[in-house]
Amino acid sequence: SLKYKAGKGNYIYAVGNECMFIKPTTFVNNSGIAIKQILDYYDSLDINDLIVIYDDIDINLGNIRFKTHGTAAGHNGIKSIIYHLNTDSFDRLKIGIATPMKMRPSEEYVLKPFSKKYEKTICEVVDSAVNGINFYLDHGIKQTMNNYNKKDNNNGK
Repeated sequence: SLKYKAGKGNYIYAVGNECMFIKPTTFVNNSGIAIKQILDYYDSLDINDLIVIYDDIDINLGNIRFKTHGTAAGHNGIKSIIYHLNTDSFDRLKIGIATPMKMRPSEEYVLKPFSKKYEKTICEVVDSAVNGINFYLDHGIKQTMNNYNKKDNNNGK
């Protein structure tokens, strides 16, 4: 039910439940530009108020991982964020998208829709991600990682 509005930069945003949901309008490779613009524009926000949610081709579909920091691991959007924020220390939620399909080059794979046979798994992982984010907002990253970062269950394969 949230309505997105144009932001003061390369992003759109919506506000609800005391949270701001932001979506860069740049290509994914330039996501860091939008994140930097948001943090620069909103003086009351800092990097500790941020959780970046993104797809991860190295995690099986159906799995999610919360992290506090780390490399980009080849994800160009995360490379851009690390570059523009000058740090790799920000909370993140990685949503697995790996299936047995040919996934390289990844640029072609991530732009294709999932096969219908994965519909149920996709709905389940979206529900899990939403529950995880709600838990994160109430309990913080460390407790969320303990509760939600489970061993890969190969749902997508």
